[in-house]
Amino acid sequence: MQLVDYLDRDLILPDLRSDSKPKVLEELLYPLQEKWKEFDLDKARDILLEREKLGSTGIGNGVAIPHGKMDELENIVLVVGRSLQGLDFEALDRELCTIFFLVLAPEDVAGTHLRLLAHISRLLKDPEFRGSFMEAHDRDGLYHLLENA
Repeated sequence: MQLVDYLDRDLILPDLRSDSKPKVLEELLYPLQEKWKEFDLDKARDILLEREKLGSTGIGNGVAIPHGKMDELENIVLVVGRSLQGLDFEALDRELCTIFFLVLAPEDVAGTHLRLLAHISRLLKDPEFRGSFMEAHDRDGLYHLLENA
């Protein structure tokens, strides 16, 4: 599995500005509504917030992987974001989150969805990769880093 199969340059956000969990989820979802006018941002946000009630997807080391399933989707959607200042995402280690990989999947691709989440999680356990992610200059730098991951 390769991340590049799920990447869209327009869905890489190198400078998130939000300061709370609900706001950053909305900021991560907004480009999907820009790209697909019929995308239901409110429903997606509600799905992600419901998932967060089960336990934070802030996994530690500055990383959050919010995810959920939406019937309306035809394919898995990946949005990547970076918060240079960090924000409280109620992470397991109580540290601020700076790296966000948002994954939305249709109901019928559970196996692929789980493999993608596992791949992202393994990738982000590497401190060198996280450092390179935070040091990338812009969207193109992040895309180049991710297309080789």
